Order: sequence, then C-alpha cells, then structure tokens
Amino acid sequence: MAVSMRDLDPAFQGAGQKAGIEIWRIENFRPVPVLKSSYGKFFTGDSYVILKTTALKSGALRHDIHYWLGKDTTQDEAGVAAVKTVELDAALGGRAVQYREMQGHETEKFLSYFKPCIIPQEGGVASGFKHVQEEEHKTRLFVCRGKHVVHVKEVPFARSSLNHDDIFILDTKSKIFQFNGSNSSIQERAKALEVVQYIKDTYHDGKCEVAAIEDGKLMADAETGEFWGFFGGFAPLPRKTASEEDKTVESHPTKLLSVEKGQAEPVEADSLTRELLDTNKCYILDCGLEVFAWMGRNTSLDKRKTASGAAEELIRGSNRPKSHIIRVIEGFETVVFRSKFESWPQAINVAVTEDGRGKVAALLQRQGVNVKGLLKTAPVKEEPQPYIDCTGNLQVLRVNGQDKILLPASDQSKFYSGDCYIFQYSYPGEDKEEYLIGTWFGKQSVEEERVSAVSLASKMVESMKFMAAQACIHEGSEPIQFFSIFQSFIVLKGGLSDGYKNYIAQKEIPDETYSEDGVALFRVQGSGPDNMQAIQVETVASSLNSSYCYILHSGSTVFTWAGNLTSPDDQELVERQLDIIKPNLQSKPQKEGSESEQFWELLGGKSEYPSQKISREPEGDPHLFSCTFSKGNLKVMEIYNFTQDDLMTEDIFILDCHSDIFVWVGQQVDTKNKLQALTIGEKFLEHNFLFENLSRETPIYIVMEGSEPPFFTRFFTWDSTKSTMHGNSFQRKLTIVKNGGTPIVDKPKRRTPVSYGGRSSVPDKSQRSRSMSFSPDRVRVRGRSPAFNALAATFENPNARNLSTPPPMVRKLYPKSGTPDSATKSATKSSAIAALTATFEPPKAREAIIPRSVKVSPPAPKSTPEPNSKENSISSRLESLTIQEDVKEDEPEDEEGLPIYPYERLKITSTDHVSEIDVTKRETYLSSEEFKEKFGMKKDAFYKLPKWKQNKLKMALQLF
Repeated sequence: MAVSMRDLDPAFQGAGQKAGIEIWRIENFRPVPVLKSSYGKFFTGDSYVILKTTALKSGALRHDIHYWLGKDTTQDEAGVAAVKTVELDAALGGRAVQYREMQGHETEKFLSYFKPCIIPQEGGVASGFKHVQEEEHKTRLFVCRGKHVVHVKEVPFARSSLNHDDIFILDTKSKIFQFNGSNSSIQERAKALEVVQYIKDTYHDGKCEVAAIEDGKLMADAETGEFWGFFGGFAPLPRKTASEEDKTVESHPTKLLSVEKGQAEPVEADSLTRELLDTNKCYILDCGLEVFAWMGRNTSLDKRKTASGAAEELIRGSNRPKSHIIRVIEGFETVVFRSKFESWPQAINVAVTEDGRGKVAALLQRQGVNVKGLLKTAPVKEEPQPYIDCTGNLQVLRVNGQDKILLPASDQSKFYSGDCYIFQYSYPGEDKEEYLIGTWFGKQSVEEERVSAVSLASKMVESMKFMAAQACIHEGSEPIQFFSIFQSFIVLKGGLSDGYKNYIAQKEIPDETYSEDGVALFRVQGSGPDNMQAIQVETVASSLNSSYCYILHSGSTVFTWAGNLTSPDDQELVERQLDIIKPNLQSKPQKEGSESEQFWELLGGKSEYPSQKISREPEGDPHLFSCTFSKGNLKVMEIYNFTQDDLMTEDIFILDCHSDIFVWVGQQVDTKNKLQALTIGEKFLEHNFLFENLSRETPIYIVMEGSEPPFFTRFFTWDSTKSTMHGNSFQRKLTIVKNGGTPIVDKPKRRTPVSYGGRSSVPDKSQRSRSMSFSPDRVRVRGRSPAFNALAATFENPNARNLSTPPPMVRKLYPKSGTPDSATKSATKSSAIAALTATFEPPKAREAIIPRSVKVSPPAPKSTPEPNSKENSISSRLESLTIQEDVKEDEPEDEEGLPIYPYERLKITSTDHVSEIDVTKRETYLSSEEFKEKFGMKKDAFYKLPKWKQNKLKMALQLF
C-alpha cells in the first residue's frame, strides 16, 4: 500500500518508535497528544486514539491501535478517530491490529493497559471542559465486573442498583465500602479490591477506611449497618434485571462478507477457509460480539477506510449487542481471527517487504524525524541464562519397571536413550531451600516406564506437600536449567532397564547399548565447563557436522575430530568430556579435511555431512493463560500485560514462553486438580492455542504457589511475600488494602546474594568448586540435601543405597548472618526441612536443629522407622510440622496457630473489642475448651454443619 505525506497527520510523526503507550485526543477533528500525566484519564464526551508498542524478543516492534469512544462523544469525532486510526496504521507500515473501544464495552486487552481500571469522567473538549473538580466529595456507587480485568461503571446511588450477582463499590467521604454479591466469585471480589485501592489513592490521597460487606450478612456487624444506613436501612434486594450490558449473542452464525463499493455482500461458501480471502479486497467477518475487518495487503488506504465504515454500519443494526470491531491486516491476523477458519495454513507467503515502512521512514527522515523505531531492530543474541543456583545437591534415580534405582555419584550424569530417569535437586532459594524433581525420557524409552516415571515423581512431589517444582523433559529438548544442574551430561545409546530389554527382544531389534570396548561416536556441545554435553550418535560419517567437535573410540583407540567452524573453547570441551568417557588414554587429534584413513575406516568410509549448527527452540515472548479443565477438556483465556497479581490462588495458569511452558498451581486448588497439572500442560501443547507449532516434547514445569523457582519468577516483578500469605485471593487482597498496600508477612530477607553463573557471589570456603575435575580419580560428588535423604528413606530400595555419597550435611546457607537476635527471627521453612531430617537422627541432634519458631506437634517417636514403611513417609513427617510465620510473640495460639481470645472480648456487644480479627469468623479465635463449652461440640463437628445452622448458633452466642 503506497503512502504519501498527505496521509500522515503531523501529530503521528515519530509515533511507535519505542515500547510503551501513546495517546491522542480528537480536538477540532485533529489528533492532539495527551500528556503522560493524564494517561488513563478519559472523558465521556471525547474520542481518543491509543497506540501500544511492544518490543518483541525477535527485535521487531508490534503495534496495537485502539480508538476509544466516550458515551457522549459526537458522531463526527468518532468518525475522525476511526479514520485517524487507519492513517496511523499506514504510517507504521500497515501491520497494526486496530480495535474499536466503546465506553463500558472495552476489550480486555485495552483495559489491561490501564490496570486496575478506568473510570471515565463527565465532560469533554467539545462541551468546554465542564468537569472542574468539585469542592465537596460526592458519594458514588460503582458496579465492577470481571475476573481478570475489571469493567467499572458508575450506576445510580440507589438500593435498586444493587443485586446478588455483581460487586459494588460505595465511595463515601470517609469510607469506601465493597459490597460482594452472594453469587460473585472470590476472584472477582479480589480484583474489585484493586479498584477500591485505586479509588482510595486517586480520590482520597490514600487516607480513608475500607470495609468489605458480604451480601446476606445481617445488621449485627457495625460496618454492615453503616453501609445499609446509606440506603435507608436493610431490605431484601430485587432480582437482577437484564440490561444492555448483559445481552449475549445466542449462537450467532459466523458470516463472511466482502466489501464492494462500500457495501458488505455475503460470501457464499460451505466452510470458512483461508482461500476465500483475496489479497486485493477487504472483508468483514461477523462473529456476533466480535466483528473483524480483514484488509488485503494490496488494498488502498481509501478501500480500508471504506471497509471500516461498512463494519461500523453493520453493528448499528437493531437487536445487536455492543460488538467490538477489530481490524486486521493480511499476514498479521490475530490468533482469534485465524481460529474462526476451519483451515488456516501455518505460514502464508505474503509478499511482506519493508517497502511501506521504508517509504514512510524515508519521507520522515527528510523532515529531520528520528525514524530508527520504524525499522526492525536487530535481535539481541544472548546466551540463555539458567536462572537457578547451580551449587545445590543432586540425586539421580533410574526407572526400572515400577521401581527406581539410585545411581552412584560417578554415574549420575550418564543417561541411556532407552531409559527413563528421575532427578532430585535441592538448592538455596531466596530465603529457603528450593526443590526441583524432574523426569527425563530417553528417545528410545518405552511408554510403560514413562508412565511409571511420572507416577513415581508425582508421588515424591505430593509427599513433600507440593513444595517442589516438577519438570517433565524429553531427550533432545532439554532446557538450560537441566544442563546447568548436571554441568557435564552424557547420552548413551541403548538402555539398561528391563522395559527396554524386553521391548527390543519382542521386536527382534539389535541391542545397540553402549559398550566401552565397542566403536562409538560422540558429538560434543555446550557453552562451557558448567554446561557441556556429549551425545552418542550413529557411527557413520554423515553424523559429523562442521560446527561441532567429536570423540570417536574403538576399544583403546581414541580420535578427537574438530570441525572447521569450531572455536578453541569447543575444542577445550572435547578434552574435558574425553576425561570422563575415555580417561587416561592418549587421543589422536583430527582436523576436518586432514583426517587419517583409520578414522574414516571406523566410520565406514567418507560421505556428505552438514555444517549448520543444530538450532534449539529459542525463548519467545511470554504469554499467560488462565485454565479451566473439566472432563478432559481444556479451555484457556489469555491474560494481557500480566503481573504477579493476575495469579489467583484458586486457579491454574499456564505461562508459555515457546521454549518451555510453566503450569502454575495456586495453593487453594484442590489436590485432585493439582495432580492433573501435568495433563493440563500436555493438553496445552496438544491444542496449539497460539498457532505456534509447539513440539509435544516441549519441557513442562509444574510450579506450586509459594515455591516458585527463579527461572519462573523472572517473567514478573516478583514479591515473594504475596505468595506466602494465608487465605483466599480476596482475604489476602483485603489484608493488603487495609494495611496500606503492603503484604503483612514476617519473612526474613536474603543475606547472601546468589550468582546464577554457578557460584556464590560471596566467597565461602565451604562452597565446593563447580568446575569438572580432569582426573577420573577425583570425580565431583555433591552432598545430598537433608530433606532428600529423608525422601530417599521412603522411596529407595535400602539395598541399592549409594555408599560413596557423603553423609547428610546441613549446609549453612547464610554464612554472613547478622546478630544472634536477627538469626532467631529468620527461622524459615528451610529450618522445618532441616527439622524433618532430624526426625531420622538421635534426639539430641533434633533439639539442636529445630528453631524456636517451629512447633513440632506431636513429638516424633524415638524409634528408628523401617525403610519401607508407608506410615513413615515424608508426608507424615511434614504433617507433624506447623510453620508459623505471622503469629505475634507471647500470644497464646490454638492448634491451628490462630491467636486465642476470651469469649467476652469476641462478643459483638463487648466493650473491649479485639481489633485485627476476621469479624466474620469470631468463633475461630476461641480456645478449644471454651468453644466446646459455648457451642456444645468440637470445632470440626461445628464446621461440618450447614452454613445457615452455623450462623444461627453464632447469632445465639452474639458472635454473628
């Protein structure tokens, strides 16, 4: 599409050159830039153009353009905003996706730019800005809808506006009330609290009280009474009446229309396919709530404006819901648009050149405008970082049928392609010991042993109360974290397991299992001593590659081969790997192009071989999805511009960064769904939701809330205190809002910074060197973490125990700690894990390890447990530990760790009220004895009663 200077509005010159948001308001039919300090502030009488520029990992810039129309904007202003959006797209090279945003019906993507919400103000430029700030605070009522982003709308301040399905915010001069409709979800309530915080900060300078009102709660609560007082007293709420907002499209058939001379004509076809779209035309795809305008690459600017007008005309029809118009350009269609077609090829060969963008850039350059951002920036090529401390403790177990065999330290980095393995890794985290339990599937491994490996690993994670992250890894698709943990990793042909042996016997396949005395060829790869691999390949010349070095051996004869494209660093890795594969033998170095006859004879003669480096899946731009998994069906919804606050403790989310996927599981997810996390990850790879052709062998990490590893948290601005708070999403958020925006968790901070390169950045004599020893007599052996020793006692065969492994050692994670007093305060969950080990030791050792802040109840038996006894699993050990991080000192506690108060202080009529308690659960703060005395039953019996019966008993005791 040719672009001339007359198509470019001066206000758009230089736009979209760097990542961020830019906003223009339509004033006198021209776009005028809005000051950054006013971003997020919209007036109901105005129209705006919003440009969101995103820098992708590929180095390219992606543009999304939205035009927002206030409910009172004029038809002329709205028309100008629509046309200017098309012009801005043309100025950016004609690749942007364009969205029409109606006030009150904005897309989730648009609202995600202005979290937590937008609250449009009355007035506008056309009305002479009659929106001066009022002196007196006006009491207002807002309705909030949405689980991931919140649509906020002001409604009449009257009881008739309230209902049981939604959440309402009443903003008064001295207090903000959030009314939670009884049918609203916990997640919606939590998100609405973010709006409360926004109103508190924006309209009250952060200084006012906040109260949460539960629908159906009677007048006994003081704040509930105060809330209903604004509405003239309590009265039952009417049923919700269907409004314009609630209209849904009932099974709207998807229709494709071709735009000819300003008119949209239906396209007759049995099914929707990509072939129906002509690059010289514009089309409208009517999906009901969403109307797409598709622009062919060869269409003119005028044709595109005409197509946009036709789409606007279409949605003005009667009996239509408020639809979004989304304009897409050929070759840059959104995932949602492509998903509407029965067949959409993975790659369309559109003649996409830098032509349009280059012409615009040249024109702007003549005017002295910096055009660097209009052109594709060079991708930054960086060596991927592991983002994990590589100085931890490693154990490896090989799966054999339904059992697993612990490998000695000298063999734990040698894997066979026909086998499955489980690895257990513990390492120092931010403030506690972190755990990673993973499975590795060889390419030739049998299905039965893969299933067995996953089952055994899942049981180990479950027995640790889901405190460990879990990984599922396939040979050939290993992530950088895996290689960094192992440092030196060797993959051998064949297998040792019974499953593999039986399989090749049944299929009558020759056994290729590696033999030290046989002929073998290894490809050596990696980035350095802390990340190097030797992969056994077919012993033929076609297995060679000019970009790699190789080791070839036949008995005691050893050759090393260096490709012409290798570096001295690559050749050094060969020497290191040779020391492991064939120690104490002199090798015969071979340079590509000057090999000996004996070398070629061992490979069966010369042949063609490649020279290009084997590419690994690069990390892509991360996408976050919320997941709903029911009856084997997975549904996902993308969360745009995500933050840590989008991870709700009741839900499961998937973070997709192309090279790996992470399944994040909230603490409040039930155990049944937690155990389905791997299945959810596999379903996600199978469905290919982003049309990105993810391999079914992409590494899957399962991450539990509260135990997020650093290679997951790096995608967020992470606050670890948030994931260690107690309660559901709403209760946590309410605590934060009431305490001025900071989570109340007493957590120790890290004392020793970690260098993810593999060594502690603070010198420590106890830290073992991580470089590989060249001498076979000095094979590096890691210590085993105390918790994993306990774990091994449950899962290992005692006869297969590795006698060469050093005894358990509780490592001092923070060698430079502060005063003895600060050390006492910093008792963490890692202390609990240390205590867990102590239950396997003599009582004296246990007393020395358990810090004061960890309660052990009941005392562990002194007799030594039987190794194979299920009753003595790590699960039961962990259940005996109660970790309390937020109970005040010198305060009595019950069995659940809650502070205890006398009944007389907990009563509603008490003159000596207890502050800082959950007033909806006053009974929980009674001691067990007093609870039984007042209610005539124990707590567990009480909580089995129906909710109405609980409330009736509480009312009788003035606790409700």
